[in-house]
Parts: sequence; C-alpha cells; structure tokens
Amino acid sequence: MAAGGNSRSRAAGSARRTYAAGTRRAVAKRGNGGQRSRFSAVRIMLVVLMVVAGAKLVQVQWFEAPTLSAAAERQRTLTIDIPAQRGSIVDRNGAKLAFSVETRTLSVNLRALHKSMDEYAKKYPDKGRNFETEVAGAAKLIAQKVPHLTTEAEQLALLHKQQSFTYLVDNVEPSVADQIVKKYAWISVEKRAKREYPGDTLASNIVGLSNWRMDDPDVSKHNLHGVIGLEKSRDADLAGTPGREIVNTQNGNDNLYLPGTEHVLNAAVPGSDLELTIDSDLQFELQRQLSDYVSKSNAKGGQAVIMDAKTSEVYALADASTFNPNDPSTIKDDLLNNRPVTTPYEPGSVNKVVTATAAIDDKIATPTSTLEVPGSIKIADRTVHDAWVHGTQTFTTTGVFAKSSNVGTLELAQQVGPDRYLALLKKFGIGQKTGIGLPGESSGYVPPRKDWSASTFGNLPIGQGLSMTVVQMAGMYQAIANDGLRVEPRIVKAKKNPDGTVTPEAPPKTERVVSPETAKTVRDMLRSVVQNAKSPNSGTAPSAGLEGYQVSGKTGTGQQIDPRTKAYSSSLANITFAGILPADHPRFVVGIRLDAPDTTLPAGHSAGPLFHSIASYLSQRYQIPLSDGPSPVVPLVVG
Repeated sequence: MAAGGNSRSRAAGSARRTYAAGTRRAVAKRGNGGQRSRFSAVRIMLVVLMVVAGAKLVQVQWFEAPTLSAAAERQRTLTIDIPAQRGSIVDRNGAKLAFSVETRTLSVNLRALHKSMDEYAKKYPDKGRNFETEVAGAAKLIAQKVPHLTTEAEQLALLHKQQSFTYLVDNVEPSVADQIVKKYAWISVEKRAKREYPGDTLASNIVGLSNWRMDDPDVSKHNLHGVIGLEKSRDADLAGTPGREIVNTQNGNDNLYLPGTEHVLNAAVPGSDLELTIDSDLQFELQRQLSDYVSKSNAKGGQAVIMDAKTSEVYALADASTFNPNDPSTIKDDLLNNRPVTTPYEPGSVNKVVTATAAIDDKIATPTSTLEVPGSIKIADRTVHDAWVHGTQTFTTTGVFAKSSNVGTLELAQQVGPDRYLALLKKFGIGQKTGIGLPGESSGYVPPRKDWSASTFGNLPIGQGLSMTVVQMAGMYQAIANDGLRVEPRIVKAKKNPDGTVTPEAPPKTERVVSPETAKTVRDMLRSVVQNAKSPNSGTAPSAGLEGYQVSGKTGTGQQIDPRTKAYSSSLANITFAGILPADHPRFVVGIRLDAPDTTLPAGHSAGPLFHSIASYLSQRYQIPLSDGPSPVVPLVVG
C-alpha cells in the first residue's frame, strides 16, 4: 500500500510537473515570440530609415548637389566686379591734366534695415536700440568722417526716405569707408572711382569731363566714362576693361571681405594714357592772358591758339570762358562748348592772306609793285570802302595788306579770279575740318560756287560771307610759316598702353598750298603789318611787334550779324589777329579772336597788344633765338 501509494504519489507529482513544465514552455514560447516580433519591427524600422536616409543622400549628393553647393558658396563668397583703372591724360612734359583715384559709395537697404531693427527692438526692448537710434548714430558718424561731402542733416534725410534703397554719399576714401562699415555693418559699399583734374579750369575745354556712369544695363561696365572733350571722344582708349573676382565674406556680411581670400576670375585691364601736345604752363598763361584781355576790352568772349609752325602741334588752345570739372556748379551748357574748334565766325581781314598769296604765286604782283587804290570800289550792286576815308592813293602790294585796304585787296582779287581764289581758299583748309582730333569740330562755311551772287566776290576776299574757327585761321598762317606746306593740326601726341608701350598718333596729313618761295615772300610782306614808321607807312598793328624779333601777322575786323536786324552790325565785330614768331625762322603761330569787344577802347580796337604779350612769353619760355636783324622798313604808300 505504501509502495503503491508512493507510486501513485510520484505519478501524480510527475503528472503535475509535466503540466507545469508544458505550461511554462507554452508561456515561454508565447513570450519569446513577442520579443522576436519587437526585434523584427525595430529591424524593419531601421531598414526603412536607412533606405529613406540613403535615398535622401542620393538626392542631395547627386541631384541637388550643384544647387546646394552654389547656395552654400553664396553664403560664404561674393563675386564682385573690378573696375578698370581709367587712363590718365598728360601734357607734352608728362604733367597730369586728368587722373583717377579709387573711392567708395555708401548705400543702404532701408527696408531690410527697418525690419532687422524692429525685430531687434522687440527682442531686446531694454537695450534702447532701434531704427531711430541706429540711423542717428550712423548719420553723425558719416558727417564726422566726411564733412566735406555731406552733413548730418542730409544723412538723416536720406535715411528716412520712403523707399527701399538709397545711396548715402559718394567719393569716400576707401579707408574711411572701412571705418564707417566696421561700426555700421548694414551700410553697403560699392567700389568706384573719381576723376581728378589738378589744374581745375586748366585745359578743361580740351580735356573735358568724365564721371561715374551707371546707364549701361551691363553692371560690369559701370565705371568712369567721358561726357565731353577728349574724355568722351577717346573714351574707348581711356576706359580699359573691367574684371571680376570672388572674395570670402565674414559672417555673411557682403561688406566685410576676408583679407587674402580674393580670387581673380578675370583681371581688369587698365585704360591707356593719352599724351597731349599741350604744354600745361603755356596753356595756363594763354588762358590767363586771354581772359584778362577779354575783360579789359569788354568783349563777350574770346578764343586763341598757339601751334608749332612746322608740325602744327597745338601747344595751347584757350577759351576765355570755361568750366572747372572739379566744381559741379560751374558745369553749365554754355561753358562746355570748345569754341576754338566748334564756333566759326567771319574773320575779316586776316583772310586777305589768300589774295596776297594768290597774287604773288600767280605773279600778278610783287611786294614792291604799285596799285592805284581809290577810297571805294563797286562790286555788282554794292560799294565797298576802306576803313578810313581817303582819295586815290598809290599803294605797294605790301602796303595794300599792311594797311589792310579792302579796295586794294578786291582790285587784286579781281585779277586773281574767283575760281583760282576759291581753289586756293580750299587748299588753305577753309570750309573743311582740320582733323585736330577734338569732338564737335566745325568745318566753317564757304558758299558753294554755284550759289555765288554777283557781289559774293566782293565779300570773300575781305573776310566776309564765309566763316572759320580760330584753329582754321591759325592753320592758314601755319602754311605760310612752313614754306607753303599746310600740316593738319593735332592735339593728341601718343597713346601709352597698359603694357608700357607707346603708340604714336597717325602722322598728320599735309597739303602743298604754294611754293616755298611764294610763302617766304608773303611772310616777308606781312612783317610790315607790325611796322612802326611815320605815317602813312605804319602798319595796322605796330603794338604787336616784339623787340629783337621779326614778326609777321595780319589784323582783322569782321562785322557780325546784328541779331535784331539780321544785317551786318556797325558796332558788333570779330577782332582777329594771326601772327608768326619769329618771321625769319618761324617757331610758333598764334591765332586770336575777340568776340564783339568795345572797339572804342584801346584794347577792343586791336588784338595786337595781346599777341605782343603772348609772343613775349613764348620767346622767354622757349628761349627762342633773336632774329638775324630787325625787319626792314618798307614803303606802303607811295607819293
């Protein structure tokens, strides 16, 4: 029983253990399955995440890489244009008449500034910093740094403009601009340049004016460009070619460049320098003397030119009224006109050199041959008088021109004939541009032969009914001074390229007007214009003579048209003088025109004294050797 009972007990216990173990295994089986399910889910999620991340990586690295790279690059680098250095303009001795200096222009994005300062004020209300305090400080600092360019009030007005963007101030020195931006990083800076004209009004009618231009849609071409004068006509030579570079910026601020990070994409090519034929010292003296004489004669204006007798290089070209390119208040339309080449006038008796030359060259007369000259002459329907009342007098050919007899000139012109006269006038360059190389040059006016009336040839030989510029007038006498060979005048001598090489200007054109013998004879005849002798053998301009030098020249009085009556005025005239120094060994030719001076005044009656003063300066500055001897006194009126 006990044994049987124990057996049952073991069987019963064994059965219970079997059940309990099976239950535990079942429970364990169910529990392990849940853990494996969780592990599987995590694995799946990880795989999905890796797939998504991989896909995104592929998208970024392959498809969006260029765009994102460019965006990142923009955040740390900036591509900027490099303005080309504009070439200088220098005189024949290398003295600078115009050059450029680097500057900065300050500007601000007002919309962005308002937004950023409003956000800052809201975020830090206890700081006391807002838009008003910010711009007030900036305005004060800018005015302190550049007091010659702006005021605090002007800056405050600009900073309160009702627009999204505004420029604040131009022509700031780079170092000063850096100081301002360091304090106020929201101020933007643009690299620019400013043109400097160290002589102010010196040769401004020649050099002209350039300023910063932004009218080209291509931003890279925003630079200094010429507006008038050589600055404009030779802009292509002076301007150069802009470049581009990449720089790293600090903290995303385009105004703060990191030093040493510049990478030049295209280097800027500087412009070429222009070397002029002008002598700046002589130019200054001519402008001064001309302006003073115009004032003394109460003239409306005046122009003058000095050129080399052999080469026609222009040493000085002046207008009594001009502008200062450094002073915007002087830049007015009526002062920007380069009148010595743009404004023709009726020259009067200086034009008689054409008749004198034709008469000698065609052997119609000799310097000492005589001519019976009455007080007046009738040409078709008009009667021409001499400037002084006289009966019939016997003049030498030299005397006709030394005394400036209209009647005697017309008598000789009738023998020359209109066609020969017109042909010679054109050879002297009248009615055509000289080719001096300055913008706006006028060709003057000679009436076409087909349009001549019966009385036209009573006007032209005495310098009425046609027009010329001061440069054209001087060019006629240059041909006589240069033994009959007229040389095209020029004012630009050479171009100095950025690489240091020099390119001379093209050789000037030349034209044989008359033979050397004829030119010398006429030149000698015209010495008597400044002859100071007892009446009636004194010339029209003894005041133009210069002691120690032979001088050839010719006076002129050309009537102007009265703007009210549209007829020749009895009081308005062009007073002219053209002279050669020295007459025996020509070095310079001088042309002068006074516009409507008061002819009742000594200075207004003749330009001879002005020529004398100019010639005196020339002889000293260039140490011109004295003439071989004084000019011989010759008879002008016989009997």
